[in-house]
Amino acid sequence: MGSRVDPDFSLHIVAIPFPGRGHVNPLLNLCKIIAMARPEFLITFVVTEEWLGFLSSDYDDDAKPENLRFGAIHNVIPSELIRAKVYTDFQEAVYTEMEAPVDRLLDSLAASVIIYDLLLWWVVGIGSRRNIPVASFWPQSPTMFSLAYLYQLLLVNGHVDADLAEKGDEMVDYIPGVSSMLVKDLPHIFHAKPPGPAMRPHLLRAFSAAHKAQYLLFTSVAELESTAIEALRPKLQTPIYSIGSAIPYFNTNYTDQSCGPDYLTWLDAQPACSVLYISQGSFLSLSAEQLEEIVAGVQDSGVRFFWVARENTERLRERGGKKGLIVPWCDQLRVLCHRSVGGFWTHCGWNSIKEGAFAGVPFLAFPIGLDQLTNSKQIVEDWKIELGGV
Repeated sequence: MGSRVDPDFSLHIVAIPFPGRGHVNPLLNLCKIIAMARPEFLITFVVTEEWLGFLSSDYDDDAKPENLRFGAIHNVIPSELIRAKVYTDFQEAVYTEMEAPVDRLLDSLAASVIIYDLLLWWVVGIGSRRNIPVASFWPQSPTMFSLAYLYQLLLVNGHVDADLAEKGDEMVDYIPGVSSMLVKDLPHIFHAKPPGPAMRPHLLRAFSAAHKAQYLLFTSVAELESTAIEALRPKLQTPIYSIGSAIPYFNTNYTDQSCGPDYLTWLDAQPACSVLYISQGSFLSLSAEQLEEIVAGVQDSGVRFFWVARENTERLRERGGKKGLIVPWCDQLRVLCHRSVGGFWTHCGWNSIKEGAFAGVPFLAFPIGLDQLTNSKQIVEDWKIELGGV
Protein backbone atom coordinates (compact mmCIF):
# COMPACT_ATOMS: atom_id res chain seq x y z
CA MET A 1 0.00 0.00 0.00
CA GLY A 2 3.00 2.34 -0.12
CA SER A 3 4.71 4.53 2.43
CA ARG A 4 3.09 6.11 5.46
CA VAL A 5 1.45 9.52 5.20
CA ASP A 6 3.87 12.39 5.85
CA PRO A 7 3.49 13.09 9.60
CA ASP A 8 3.34 16.85 8.88
CA PHE A 9 -0.03 16.38 7.13
CA SER A 10 -3.34 14.87 8.17
CA LEU A 11 -4.49 13.81 4.70
CA HIS A 12 -2.86 13.15 1.33
CA ILE A 13 -4.81 13.96 -1.85
CA VAL A 14 -3.45 12.65 -5.13
CA ALA A 15 -4.82 14.45 -8.22
CA ILE A 16 -4.55 12.88 -11.68
CA PRO A 17 -5.61 15.09 -14.62
CA PHE A 18 -6.27 14.04 -18.19
CA PRO A 19 -3.11 15.27 -19.96
CA GLY A 20 -4.49 18.21 -21.92
CA ARG A 21 -4.38 21.95 -21.21
CA GLY A 22 -8.14 22.30 -20.76
CA HIS A 23 -8.10 19.48 -18.21
CA VAL A 24 -4.84 20.14 -16.36
CA ASN A 25 -5.60 23.78 -15.58
CA PRO A 26 -8.97 23.42 -13.79
CA LEU A 27 -7.83 20.45 -11.67
CA LEU A 28 -4.63 22.28 -10.74
CA ASN A 29 -6.69 25.33 -9.80
CA LEU A 30 -8.87 23.17 -7.55
CA CYS A 31 -5.77 21.71 -5.92
CA LYS A 32 -4.43 25.21 -5.25
CA ILE A 33 -7.74 26.29 -3.73
CA ILE A 34 -7.77 23.25 -1.44
CA ALA A 35 -4.09 23.66 -0.57
CA MET A 36 -4.55 27.30 0.45
CA ALA A 37 -7.70 26.57 2.45
CA ARG A 38 -6.38 23.46 4.18
CA PRO A 39 -2.62 23.71 4.84
CA GLU A 40 -2.82 20.52 6.89
CA PHE A 41 -3.52 18.57 3.67
CA LEU A 42 -0.74 17.37 1.35
CA ILE A 43 -1.61 17.36 -2.37
CA THR A 44 0.38 15.58 -5.08
CA PHE A 45 -0.47 16.54 -8.66
CA VAL A 46 0.53 13.74 -11.08
CA VAL A 47 1.60 14.63 -14.63
CA THR A 48 4.00 13.44 -17.32
CA GLU A 49 7.58 14.70 -17.37
CA GLU A 50 6.69 16.93 -20.33
CA TRP A 51 3.81 18.46 -18.41
CA LEU A 52 6.04 18.93 -15.39
CA GLY A 53 8.24 21.08 -17.62
CA PHE A 54 5.25 23.09 -18.85
CA LEU A 55 4.01 23.69 -15.32
CA SER A 56 7.45 24.66 -14.07
CA SER A 57 7.66 27.36 -16.75
CA ASP A 58 4.01 28.48 -16.48
CA TYR A 59 3.82 28.90 -12.75
CA ASP A 60 6.00 30.78 -10.29
CA ASP A 61 7.09 28.12 -7.80
CA ASP A 62 7.18 30.74 -5.04
CA ALA A 63 3.44 31.30 -5.56
CA LYS A 64 2.62 27.59 -5.29
CA PRO A 65 1.40 26.52 -1.84
CA GLU A 66 4.06 24.57 0.06
CA ASN A 67 1.67 21.66 0.56
CA LEU A 68 1.12 21.26 -3.20
CA ARG A 69 3.71 19.08 -4.93
CA PHE A 70 4.16 17.55 -8.37
CA GLY A 71 4.68 13.87 -9.11
CA ALA A 72 5.80 12.79 -12.59
CA ILE A 73 5.62 9.70 -14.76
CA HIS A 74 7.62 9.12 -17.95
CA ASN A 75 6.39 10.53 -21.27
CA VAL A 76 4.40 7.48 -22.34
CA ILE A 77 2.00 9.52 -24.53
CA PRO A 78 2.53 11.76 -27.59
CA SER A 79 3.59 15.32 -26.90
CA GLU A 80 1.02 17.97 -25.99
CA LEU A 81 2.56 20.06 -28.80
CA ILE A 82 1.20 17.67 -31.45
CA ARG A 83 -1.81 16.27 -29.58
CA ALA A 84 -4.42 17.70 -31.95
CA LYS A 85 -2.64 16.28 -35.00
CA VAL A 86 -2.32 12.72 -33.64
CA TYR A 87 -5.33 12.65 -31.36
CA THR A 88 -6.33 9.04 -32.07
CA ASP A 89 -2.84 7.79 -31.17
CA PHE A 90 -2.72 10.15 -28.20
CA GLN A 91 -6.04 8.90 -26.88
CA GLU A 92 -5.00 5.25 -27.31
CA ALA A 93 -1.79 5.89 -25.36
CA VAL A 94 -3.68 7.60 -22.53
CA TYR A 95 -5.88 4.53 -22.11
CA THR A 96 -3.20 1.85 -22.55
CA GLU A 97 0.13 3.30 -21.40
CA MET A 98 -0.56 5.65 -18.47
CA GLU A 99 -2.19 3.32 -15.96
CA ALA A 100 0.86 1.18 -15.10
CA PRO A 101 3.29 4.06 -14.34
CA VAL A 102 0.64 5.93 -12.34
CA ASP A 103 -0.06 2.76 -10.37
CA ARG A 104 3.65 2.35 -9.62
CA LEU A 105 3.95 5.99 -8.55
CA LEU A 106 1.10 5.50 -6.09
CA ASP A 107 3.20 2.83 -4.32
CA SER A 108 5.26 5.65 -2.82
CA LEU A 109 2.52 8.20 -2.19
CA ALA A 110 0.22 6.63 0.43
CA ALA A 111 -2.83 8.45 -0.89
CA SER A 112 -5.83 9.09 1.37
CA VAL A 113 -8.08 10.02 -1.58
CA ILE A 114 -7.66 10.32 -5.35
CA ILE A 115 -9.23 13.06 -7.47
CA TYR A 116 -9.11 12.04 -11.13
CA ASP A 117 -10.32 13.44 -14.43
CA LEU A 118 -13.45 11.44 -15.25
CA LEU A 119 -12.06 10.53 -18.68
CA LEU A 120 -9.31 8.46 -17.02
CA TRP A 121 -11.66 5.58 -16.23
CA TRP A 122 -8.84 3.23 -15.25
CA VAL A 123 -8.15 5.28 -12.09
CA VAL A 124 -11.35 3.90 -10.54
CA GLY A 125 -9.89 0.41 -10.77
CA ILE A 126 -6.64 1.57 -9.15
CA GLY A 127 -8.57 3.10 -6.28
CA SER A 128 -10.66 -0.05 -5.82
CA ARG A 129 -7.61 -2.34 -5.76
CA ARG A 130 -5.88 -0.12 -3.23
CA ASN A 131 -9.01 0.57 -1.17
CA ILE A 132 -8.61 4.33 -1.72
CA PRO A 133 -11.75 6.45 -2.21
CA VAL A 134 -11.88 8.29 -5.54
CA ALA A 135 -13.61 11.47 -6.71
CA SER A 136 -14.47 11.92 -10.40
CA PHE A 137 -13.62 15.42 -11.59
CA TRP A 138 -15.63 16.66 -14.60
CA PRO A 139 -13.94 19.71 -16.21
CA GLN A 140 -16.73 20.44 -18.67
CA SER A 141 -20.27 21.68 -18.10
CA PRO A 142 -23.02 19.77 -16.25
CA THR A 143 -25.04 20.06 -19.47
CA MET A 144 -22.30 18.23 -21.37
CA PHE A 145 -22.26 15.60 -18.61
CA SER A 146 -26.03 15.13 -18.93
CA LEU A 147 -25.84 14.68 -22.70
CA ALA A 148 -23.12 12.05 -22.40
CA TYR A 149 -24.65 10.30 -19.38
CA LEU A 150 -28.05 10.09 -21.09
CA TYR A 151 -26.52 9.04 -24.41
CA GLN A 152 -29.14 6.31 -24.89
CA LEU A 153 -31.87 8.95 -25.21
CA LEU A 154 -29.96 10.55 -28.08
CA LEU A 155 -29.48 7.14 -29.64
CA VAL A 156 -33.13 6.03 -29.53
CA ASN A 157 -34.22 9.38 -30.96
CA GLY A 158 -31.92 8.96 -33.96
CA HIS A 159 -29.71 11.92 -33.02
CA VAL A 160 -26.35 10.15 -32.82
CA ASP A 161 -24.35 10.26 -36.08
CA ALA A 162 -27.36 11.96 -37.64
CA ASP A 163 -27.22 13.39 -41.14
CA LEU A 164 -26.99 17.09 -40.26
CA ALA A 165 -28.28 18.13 -43.66
CA GLU A 166 -31.44 16.16 -42.92
CA LYS A 167 -31.77 16.34 -39.13
CA GLY A 168 -29.50 19.20 -38.07
CA ASP A 169 -32.44 21.50 -37.27
CA GLU A 170 -34.43 18.91 -35.32
CA MET A 171 -34.93 19.69 -31.64
CA VAL A 172 -33.31 17.78 -28.80
CA ASP A 173 -35.86 18.55 -26.08
CA TYR A 174 -35.94 15.31 -24.09
CA ILE A 175 -32.80 15.46 -21.90
CA PRO A 176 -33.95 16.10 -18.30
CA GLY A 177 -32.70 19.42 -16.95
CA VAL A 178 -31.18 20.50 -20.28
CA SER A 179 -32.76 23.25 -22.35
CA SER A 180 -33.83 22.45 -25.90
CA MET A 181 -31.15 22.59 -28.58
CA LEU A 182 -30.75 21.72 -32.24
CA VAL A 183 -29.08 18.46 -33.25
CA LYS A 184 -26.33 20.47 -34.95
CA ASP A 185 -25.58 22.11 -31.58
CA LEU A 186 -24.80 18.78 -29.93
CA PRO A 187 -21.14 18.18 -29.03
CA HIS A 188 -19.04 16.75 -31.85
CA ILE A 189 -18.67 13.51 -29.90
CA PHE A 190 -22.19 12.62 -31.10
CA HIS A 191 -21.61 13.56 -34.73
CA ALA A 192 -20.40 11.19 -37.44
CA LYS A 193 -17.45 13.41 -38.34
CA PRO A 194 -14.08 12.34 -36.85
CA PRO A 195 -12.88 12.24 -34.14
CA GLY A 196 -16.37 11.81 -32.66
CA PRO A 197 -16.91 8.09 -33.35
CA ALA A 198 -13.38 7.17 -32.21
CA MET A 199 -13.70 9.12 -28.94
CA ARG A 200 -17.17 7.89 -28.05
CA PRO A 201 -16.35 4.38 -26.70
CA HIS A 202 -13.81 5.82 -24.26
CA LEU A 203 -16.28 8.50 -23.13
CA LEU A 204 -19.04 5.96 -22.52
CA ARG A 205 -16.67 3.67 -20.63
CA ALA A 206 -15.59 6.62 -18.50
CA PHE A 207 -19.18 7.38 -17.53
CA SER A 208 -19.78 3.74 -16.71
CA ALA A 209 -16.72 3.66 -14.43
CA ALA A 210 -17.74 6.91 -12.74
CA HIS A 211 -20.65 5.05 -11.13
CA LYS A 212 -18.09 3.29 -8.95
CA ALA A 213 -16.48 6.52 -7.72
CA GLN A 214 -17.37 7.83 -4.28
CA TYR A 215 -17.85 11.46 -5.38
CA LEU A 216 -18.58 13.47 -8.54
CA LEU A 217 -17.21 17.01 -8.79
CA PHE A 218 -18.62 19.57 -11.24
CA THR A 219 -16.54 22.64 -12.13
CA SER A 220 -19.52 24.93 -12.26
CA VAL A 221 -21.36 27.43 -10.13
CA ALA A 222 -24.48 25.55 -9.07
CA GLU A 223 -26.83 28.44 -9.90
CA LEU A 224 -25.53 28.58 -13.48
CA GLU A 225 -26.84 25.12 -14.36
CA SER A 226 -29.02 24.21 -11.42
CA THR A 227 -31.68 22.45 -13.51
CA ALA A 228 -29.16 20.10 -15.11
CA ILE A 229 -27.49 19.31 -11.79
CA GLU A 230 -30.74 18.73 -9.91
CA ALA A 231 -32.11 16.51 -12.68
CA LEU A 232 -29.02 14.30 -12.39
CA ARG A 233 -29.11 13.81 -8.62
CA PRO A 234 -31.90 11.19 -8.52
CA LYS A 235 -30.33 9.32 -11.45
CA LEU A 236 -26.90 8.92 -9.85
CA GLN A 237 -25.96 6.99 -6.75
CA THR A 238 -22.75 9.00 -6.58
CA PRO A 239 -23.06 12.24 -4.55
CA ILE A 240 -22.66 15.37 -6.71
CA TYR A 241 -20.73 18.42 -5.55
CA SER A 242 -20.68 21.64 -7.57
CA ILE A 243 -17.31 23.05 -6.51
CA GLY A 244 -17.40 26.40 -8.31
CA SER A 245 -15.57 27.58 -11.37
CA ALA A 246 -12.06 26.19 -10.63
CA ILE A 247 -10.42 29.17 -12.33
CA PRO A 248 -7.43 31.08 -10.87
CA TYR A 249 -9.52 33.83 -9.28
CA PHE A 250 -7.13 33.72 -6.33
CA ASN A 251 -4.52 35.43 -8.56
CA THR A 252 -6.61 38.47 -9.49
CA ASN A 253 -5.46 40.85 -6.76
CA TYR A 254 -2.99 42.68 -8.99
CA THR A 255 -1.64 45.31 -6.64
CA ASP A 256 1.83 45.59 -8.14
CA GLN A 257 1.72 46.21 -11.89
CA SER A 258 5.34 47.37 -12.13
CA CYS A 259 6.71 43.87 -12.67
CA GLY A 260 3.93 42.70 -15.00
CA PRO A 261 4.41 41.55 -18.61
CA ASP A 262 4.80 44.07 -21.42
CA TYR A 263 1.29 43.45 -22.76
CA LEU A 264 -0.16 44.98 -19.59
CA THR A 265 1.58 48.24 -20.47
CA TRP A 266 -0.19 48.18 -23.84
CA LEU A 267 -3.54 47.43 -22.20
CA ASP A 268 -3.02 50.21 -19.67
CA ALA A 269 -2.70 52.70 -22.54
CA GLN A 270 -6.09 51.77 -24.09
CA PRO A 271 -9.43 53.41 -23.25
CA ALA A 272 -11.80 51.61 -20.91
CA CYS A 273 -13.81 48.76 -22.48
CA SER A 274 -12.30 49.44 -25.92
CA VAL A 275 -10.34 46.22 -26.56
CA LEU A 276 -11.63 42.97 -28.04
CA TYR A 277 -9.74 40.04 -26.54
CA ILE A 278 -9.39 37.20 -29.10
CA SER A 279 -8.43 33.63 -28.21
CA GLN A 280 -9.30 30.38 -29.97
CA GLY A 281 -7.94 28.08 -27.27
CA SER A 282 -4.94 25.82 -26.92
CA PHE A 283 -6.06 22.71 -28.78
CA LEU A 284 -8.11 22.92 -31.98
CA SER A 285 -6.90 25.16 -34.80
CA LEU A 286 -8.69 27.44 -37.22
CA SER A 287 -8.58 26.65 -40.92
CA ALA A 288 -6.64 29.07 -43.13
CA GLU A 289 -9.92 30.31 -44.59
CA GLN A 290 -11.44 30.95 -41.17
CA LEU A 291 -8.34 32.80 -40.04
CA GLU A 292 -8.39 35.04 -43.11
CA GLU A 293 -12.06 35.86 -42.57
CA ILE A 294 -11.49 36.76 -38.92
CA VAL A 295 -8.49 38.94 -39.73
CA ALA A 296 -10.48 40.74 -42.44
CA GLY A 297 -13.42 41.24 -40.07
CA VAL A 298 -11.24 42.63 -37.29
CA GLN A 299 -9.51 44.98 -39.74
CA ASP A 300 -12.78 46.19 -41.22
CA SER A 301 -14.32 46.80 -37.81
CA GLY A 302 -11.48 49.08 -36.75
CA VAL A 303 -11.70 47.69 -33.21
CA ARG A 304 -8.72 47.62 -30.88
CA PHE A 305 -7.79 44.00 -30.28
CA PHE A 306 -5.58 41.82 -28.11
CA TRP A 307 -5.05 38.51 -29.90
CA VAL A 308 -3.50 35.35 -28.42
CA ALA A 309 -2.32 33.18 -31.29
CA ARG A 310 -0.27 29.98 -31.10
CA GLU A 311 0.34 29.89 -34.87
CA ASN A 312 0.75 32.33 -37.77
CA THR A 313 1.75 35.11 -35.39
CA GLU A 314 4.03 36.86 -37.90
CA ARG A 315 1.37 36.83 -40.60
CA LEU A 316 -1.16 38.18 -38.14
CA ARG A 317 1.21 41.00 -37.23
CA GLU A 318 1.60 41.83 -40.91
CA ARG A 319 -2.16 41.82 -41.55
CA GLY A 320 -3.49 42.93 -38.21
CA GLY A 321 -2.94 46.64 -38.55
CA LYS A 322 -1.73 49.05 -35.91
CA LYS A 323 -4.70 48.96 -33.56
CA GLY A 324 -3.92 45.62 -31.97
CA LEU A 325 -1.41 43.51 -30.10
CA ILE A 326 -0.62 39.86 -30.92
CA VAL A 327 1.04 37.59 -28.37
CA PRO A 328 1.68 33.81 -28.22
CA TRP A 329 0.49 33.51 -24.59
CA CYS A 330 -0.94 35.58 -21.76
CA ASP A 331 -2.46 35.31 -18.31
CA GLN A 332 -5.98 35.12 -19.72
CA LEU A 333 -7.95 35.89 -16.59
CA ARG A 334 -5.70 38.86 -15.84
CA VAL A 335 -6.34 40.22 -19.34
CA LEU A 336 -10.09 39.62 -19.18
CA CYS A 337 -10.27 41.48 -15.86
CA HIS A 338 -8.36 44.47 -17.24
CA ARG A 339 -10.42 47.68 -17.42
CA SER A 340 -9.64 48.18 -21.13
CA VAL A 341 -11.15 44.85 -22.27
CA GLY A 342 -14.76 45.17 -23.40
CA GLY A 343 -15.41 41.87 -25.18
CA PHE A 344 -14.16 38.30 -25.60
CA TRP A 345 -13.97 36.51 -28.97
CA THR A 346 -13.79 32.88 -27.83
CA HIS A 347 -13.80 29.29 -29.07
CA CYS A 348 -16.23 28.59 -26.19
CA GLY A 349 -14.12 26.17 -24.22
CA TRP A 350 -15.63 25.67 -20.78
CA ASN A 351 -12.65 27.14 -18.91
CA SER A 352 -12.68 30.27 -21.07
CA ILE A 353 -16.42 30.70 -20.56
CA LYS A 354 -16.01 30.57 -16.79
CA GLU A 355 -13.18 33.11 -16.88
CA GLY A 356 -15.09 35.47 -19.16
CA ALA A 357 -18.19 35.23 -16.96
CA PHE A 358 -16.09 35.90 -13.87
CA ALA A 359 -14.60 38.99 -15.54
CA GLY A 360 -18.06 40.18 -16.59
CA VAL A 361 -17.27 40.64 -20.29
CA PRO A 362 -19.72 39.78 -23.08
CA PHE A 363 -18.80 37.10 -25.62
CA LEU A 364 -18.44 36.73 -29.37
CA ALA A 365 -18.92 33.00 -29.81
CA PHE A 366 -16.89 31.16 -32.45
CA PRO A 367 -16.96 27.42 -31.59
CA ILE A 368 -14.80 24.95 -33.51
CA GLY A 369 -15.69 21.51 -32.15
CA LEU A 370 -15.96 19.13 -29.18
CA ASP A 371 -18.23 20.62 -26.47
CA GLN A 372 -17.82 24.15 -27.82
CA LEU A 373 -20.95 24.03 -30.00
CA THR A 374 -23.15 23.29 -27.01
CA ASN A 375 -21.35 25.84 -24.82
CA SER A 376 -21.89 28.47 -27.50
CA LYS A 377 -25.59 27.69 -27.59
CA GLN A 378 -25.80 28.18 -23.83
CA ILE A 379 -23.95 31.52 -24.00
CA VAL A 380 -26.21 32.91 -26.70
CA GLU A 381 -29.63 31.37 -25.97
CA ASP A 382 -29.70 30.38 -22.30
CA TRP A 383 -27.55 32.94 -20.49
CA LYS A 384 -27.72 35.74 -23.11
CA ILE A 385 -24.26 37.08 -22.29
CA GLU A 386 -23.07 37.45 -25.87
CA LEU A 387 -22.16 40.41 -28.01
CA GLY A 388 -23.38 38.21 -30.85
CA GLY A 389 -22.99 34.75 -32.36
CA VAL A 390 -20.51 34.16 -35.16
